[in-house]
Amino acid sequence: MRGLYFNLDTRMIDKRIATVEEAFAGIADGAKVMVSGFGGAGLPVVLIRALEASGAGDLTLILNSLRFIETYAPALFTDRRVIKTVSSAARSRGKGTAVYEYQVEEGFLDAEILPQGTFAESIRAGGAGIPAYFTPTGVGTKLTEGKEVREFDGRPCVLEPALTADFAIMRATVADRWGNVSFVGTQSNFGPAMAMAADIAVVEVDEVRDDPLDPREVDIPGIFVQRVIAVPDER
Repeated sequence: MRGLYFNLDTRMIDKRIATVEEAFAGIADGAKVMVSGFGGAGLPVVLIRALEASGAGDLTLILNSLRFIETYAPALFTDRRVIKTVSSAARSRGKGTAVYEYQVEEGFLDAEILPQGTFAESIRAGGAGIPAYFTPTGVGTKLTEGKEVREFDGRPCVLEPALTADFAIMRATVADRWGNVSFVGTQSNFGPAMAMAADIAVVEVDEVRDDPLDPREVDIPGIFVQRVIAVPDER
């Protein structure tokens, strides 16, 4: 059987956006947004501020540490535009210093905490099209109360749902016009998995090249990235 071939002119593909405002074009109230970053590494500060400026509300934020949102985009919490968070680190730098902590205590903000490995695997599963999976992590703790538990080879495991999102944002070093992305070191952290798990992945970088990246440099293939923009790192 003869193979099928498609004549696709890749010169027509250009995923660059000209302004930060375009990053969240199409976002609506109720959107789920993944934010990459481990500590300061890979944290997309410009895009976090663009999310704040977008005006979208009733948001669900999926990110490793909540305090970075309050640091760089405080209005998301002070204006009560975030109704749910999924993270593995929700504590502030000091008890009672974060607006989101008060909102959790008063019952406005639903803050779901996951073990970090579970957090990462749930995002990976979402990108792979796996709706849920079982893991032994967290069984018998408050983190898994109310979740289904089954035994596998005599070991209790909890059912964890996959995580997906409408948007994923991240910081990288370089991209090309086709959306291929290259990170440096730990800058990648949750980025590749989040790009696969989101409908629209937006990446802020130091540089967007007109020529394609060397395949050996590519950490996220362009098929998983919809928008790229070159902006200074604002950390």
